[in-house]
Amino acid sequence: QVQLMESAGGLVQPGGSLRLSCVASASISSVNVLGWYRQSPGKAREMVAEITSGGSTLYADSAKGRFTISSDFGKNMVYLQLDNLKPEDTALYYCNALQVETVDGYNLSELWGQGTQVTVSS
Repeated sequence: QVQLMESAGGLVQPGGSLRLSCVASASISSVNVLGWYRQSPGKAREMVAEITSGGSTLYADSAKGRFTISSDFGKNMVYLQLDNLKPEDTALYYCNALQVETVDGYNLSELWGQGTQVTVSS
């Protein structure tokens, strides 16, 4: 099965930290871009951070200086370190992959994980 699987999120106090991880299923042989998006109730899904297989990174303004994306493209894994969390970071966080190739030779333009909840509250 071709899928992305996120680690569990959690409840964190303001100012706290959390690390999210995402791994592509074994049926995926390569990915060109991995990223994280988030969606809060009543709001559109927004990009948080992304990283290319070449190592280039892109962050949303809200993530700069607080969140860090890293990856292991050899294992098709991506991580998001969330530091100095704020209540407004509360959202469902989604893993995203672009330009996916499967072991069977199929190409997918985009793939999404199911999402993991991050709640920042005292």
